[in-house]
Order: sequence, then C-alpha cells, then structure tokens
Amino acid sequence: MNVPAAPAHPPSPLSAREQGIMEGFPPPPDKVPGPSNWDMPPFNRWSFQNMRSLFPTVDVRRGDGPVRPLAASSQEGLGGVTFQTLAGAECTVDDWLDQSYTDGFLVMSRGKVVLERYLNDMHGHTPHLSQSVAKSIVGTLAGVLHGEGALDLHAPILDLLPELGESGYAGATLGQVLDMRSGARFTEDYNTPGSDMTRIDIASGWRPPLPGEPAPTIRDVIQTLPGVRPHGEAFSYRSIETDVVAWALERAGGASLAQLLSSRIWQHLGAERDGFFTVDKAGTALADGGFNATLRDYARFGLMMLQGGAVEGRQVVPEAWVRASARGDTAAFGEPYTATSPHGAYSRQWWIHDARRGDFMARGVFGQLIYLDPQTEFMAVKLSTWPDFLIHSYTIDMLSAVTALRDALSAPDAGPRKFASFLRRR
Repeated sequence: MNVPAAPAHPPSPLSAREQGIMEGFPPPPDKVPGPSNWDMPPFNRWSFQNMRSLFPTVDVRRGDGPVRPLAASSQEGLGGVTFQTLAGAECTVDDWLDQSYTDGFLVMSRGKVVLERYLNDMHGHTPHLSQSVAKSIVGTLAGVLHGEGALDLHAPILDLLPELGESGYAGATLGQVLDMRSGARFTEDYNTPGSDMTRIDIASGWRPPLPGEPAPTIRDVIQTLPGVRPHGEAFSYRSIETDVVAWALERAGGASLAQLLSSRIWQHLGAERDGFFTVDKAGTALADGGFNATLRDYARFGLMMLQGGAVEGRQVVPEAWVRASARGDTAAFGEPYTATSPHGAYSRQWWIHDARRGDFMARGVFGQLIYLDPQTEFMAVKLSTWPDFLIHSYTIDMLSAVTALRDALSAPDAGPRKFASFLRRR
C-alpha cells in the first residue's frame, strides 16, 4: 500500500473569497457573518477588512495635507530569512507569512520599506481592524495631551471622571490606569458568558445583548466595576483601562476621542486615508480595540514613534513620552506575560518586549502587531486573522520572525542582495 508523503509545509489558510464568505448576490446565509460569530473563523477573514459593513463608526480624519511618502529600498532575499518556531522547526519568513493567517505585513529598516506583502485579498487601500493595537494609539494620544499640560498622571482619575466615585476606580491615579495597575476588576475572558469582556463586547455592539435585556453603553459598564485589590500593584492586562483613559482624554481635551486623535496625531502623520473607530449606541468609540486603518498608515504611526515622536522633523508626540513608553517596571511584570516577553514590561499602553534592549510594541488579539526597535531603526507591522483570540505559539513565532528580520537587516553585511551569508550563519 502506498502511503502519500506528508506535505513539506502545512497548507496555507484559505482566503475569505476562497471559502465563499460574502460571495454572491446575495451570498448564501451560512456564508454571512452574524452578530455572534463575525470575529471567529472563517468569518473574521472577511470581517476584519470590512468593519464598516458590520458596525457604526466614526472617522478619524487625515486632514487635507499631503500624503507622507514611504521610501523603499530593494532587499531581495528577506523572505528566505529563517527562524526557529516554538515547536523547534526551521521556518522561512515566506512560509510563516503564508501559514500564519497574514492579511498584511510591512517591514521598515532605517526609514525605508524593505518588505511589503498583502494576502487574503487585502490591498493597500483596505482598512483593517487593529484590535488592541488601538490601546497603544490611545496611550500615545495621552502623551500629546500630557505634553500640552492638560493631563496630570499623578492626579486622581476622579478629578476628571467623578462618575467613577462609586466604582473600583475611586482612589486610582490616571497614571495607574494608563499602566494597567489600578485595583478595579475586569475579567479579560473572551467570548465567555457573563465575563466583563463579554459585557463590554455587548455594550460596544460587538455581541448581541442577552434576550430580554437592554444593551448597556461602554461607560455604563465602567461604572459598575468593583475594586478587588489596592491600586498600584503589579501590571494586570485589562482592556477596560484604555476605555477609562479615553474617557479622561475627552474630558481633558474637550472633544471626542476621534476628534482628538485626528487633530493631535492623524492629521500630522501624512496618512493616506482616514482611520475610524467602531462606536456604541451612545457614539462612544471603542478605545480598547475598535480602531481601523490601512497597513501603511499603521506604519506611518509606528515610524513616528520609532523616530522619537517626530514626523519629518516636527515633534508630534513629546520625545520624553515616547522614551517612557519603551521603559517600564520589570518587577511589576510577571506571569503569564513573561511567557511571551521574559524580560518585558508594560508602560503607557505599550508592551515592552525586552526592557534591557528597549524594543516595544503594540499588540492585538488575532495577530495584530506593530514592533519597534529604536536600536536598529527597525519596524514590523502585521495584520492578521488568526483562528482564535490568543494562540501562544503564533505569538512566539511572530516575535521570532520579526526579530530574525531585525537581526538580518542589522548584520554588518546587511544590504541589498546580501542575506545569503546571514542565512548561513543562522
């Protein structure tokens, strides 16, 4: 009996189009994403590029200025750079991109685009959901308002939001909330009935309300969260902290989150397109994960951070804030977070991968990433539609792939057509 040989590589995931998602006029009912499954496979392969077809949104306007061009440098062979997966196998960047549910991937080195790929029928003009990458964008906006003198990180959050006086946020400072070190409860259990995360999904419109119950707003839910520990203890990842920060920014800045992000950051990036947030029934933006933009515009935002908060010589975000976002308290950063970043930290809504090195990143569920390494002037942006919220091996392999690219590009002989020697050394 002849047994067929196992494939050399796992098969590439099918695109939304190849699976028939939203294909046809009208598409078959079982190929249409619904309120309870739009972000799960296979539907997320379509939904993350079509959020405006599913939810109400608010624009983050790019303004009327010129588009900032992104210079390119030909770097042949980058797709052949190899790294070791968590499972112990050798994998090339090309194979990893094909197998890891990639929608868009862009790498910049020393200010130039050296690799740019679109998969799953994504295009350069396509906006893509960022999930929790939005947190780092909101944290950066806080830095601008802080630089304007509108925010005091040591002031009680109740100074700006007295509505939280009966909640677990009473007594917390803005800085503690910004670093996710408040004492308020928030159960970050995705798609689990009754969890605080599910309550926010219902409030934001991302999940249907329970039968017979009205949907609350995002800020209704915030006010119900109790305290469960003293403020200022170890970092504990809780998405709601970003929504609390965003509420405080609106009070301090006297405008909506979308207007503030537009006027303070997005209009200064030279973005190609408007960004947008999904909003709840009260028009409140989902600050912790509802932002959408194109791959290149995420790269423009990341480039600004990589260049110390400046865009073409004009300071947009205070440089001191950018530096602080890449430095954090490693003693406050423990399990389970050290499984991904053993020497990591968290600061001002940014993940720090290795506090000794100073590389930092914005990360979101289902495989969203902006990775920044100021030491080598390197940036990687990945937009994905993983088949689950969190997949530890996918996260580890993603970081291994981008750091392998970083090291290849910073090698002494790095340059156009010079990656063969690096591949041999690995």
